[in-house]
Amino acid sequence: MMTIAFLVAPEGVEQIELTEPWKAIKQAGGTALLVSTEQGHVQGFNHLDKADHFAVDATVDSASSAEFDGLVLPGGVANPDFLRTVPKAVAFVREFFDAGKPVAAICHAPWTLIEADVVRGRTMTSWPSLQTDLRNAGATWVDQEVVVCNAAPSTLVTSRKPDDLKAFCQAAVEAFG
Repeated sequence: MMTIAFLVAPEGVEQIELTEPWKAIKQAGGTALLVSTEQGHVQGFNHLDKADHFAVDATVDSASSAEFDGLVLPGGVANPDFLRTVPKAVAFVREFFDAGKPVAAICHAPWTLIEADVVRGRTMTSWPSLQTDLRNAGATWVDQEVVVCNAAPSTLVTSRKPDDLKAFCQAAVEAFG
């Protein structure tokens, strides 16, 4: 039974990029846990409009990658931009790569991966505005619905946008086993 961490900032996560992979993990028989930088609730967004609140299960101060089989990084512009400024959040992400565990990131989420210095030598995709950032960080950026990169011990699944969620969720569940 897989247990997957979903790392998000206290606000700014693109709600559908949180809820659709969450449902896919649950439908595959897994457990999804919400990890954030603060206890309480996180504020989801539908693009720039506030949406629902979600209860936090653990914080980056108390969580460890050892407790999880994989990591999902949903997007939204503000979400990964905030996470990459929190050293404990960046360290939490890096732990999954150091442990060789699968990670799935969609849309703007690769900003956090860049900060964790885990994209060098990887082939990946993202929201198009991140392509220069990813190339400058040593990744090969491609414009595809979903990219599964096995160029290192940890599988990295990336997608561009909410329209790619069906393919993203399928590839993430497969990577998580």
